Parts: sequence; structure tokens; C-alpha cells
Amino acid sequence: MWLRKMFGKTVLCAMLGASLLAGAATPARADRADKCRRDIHKAEENLEKAVRKHGERSRQAQQRRHQLEEVRERCRGYWGNRDRDHDHDHDRR
Repeated sequence: MWLRKMFGKTVLCAMLGASLLAGAATPARADRADKCRRDIHKAEENLEKAVRKHGERSRQAQQRRHQLEEVRERCRGYWGNRDRDHDHDHDRR
């Protein structure tokens, strides 16, 4: 009988601990995903400015494309399917 009570308490504590860990990890992941969205948006804006100012095939535009790809690579996995946004800058070619 006491073994059943001990097992029940152990399971309850394990479930409580797991739910606390899951809840604590979610906001940090959401913050990183938001930061990635902002960083990607900023990199896209920088690319657009470089294209307007220096031209589509300029050295500056190529550098901004490279920076955009670096940001996207760094952020890979923080938020869902990015395939539709991934080639956003290539639509203008």
C-alpha cells in the first residue's frame, strides 16, 4: 500500500516538474523567434535600400544579400516554415 502512494507521488512530482520546465522554455523560444523576425525584416530592408541606391547587381546589394542569408541561416529552426519568405529577395531578379 505505501508503495502505491510513493509511486503516485513520484509520478505527480515528475509531471509537475516537466510542466514547469516546458512552461519556462516557451517564452525564451518565442523571444528568439521574434528577434529573428525583426533581424530578417531589417536585413531585407537593408537589401532593398542597397538595390535602390546602388543597383540590382551592385557590390553593395550582393553584400546585403549575403548578410540576409547569414541572418536566415542563424535563425533557422526558431520558427516554422520559412520557405515562402526565404526567396523573397530573389523575386526581384
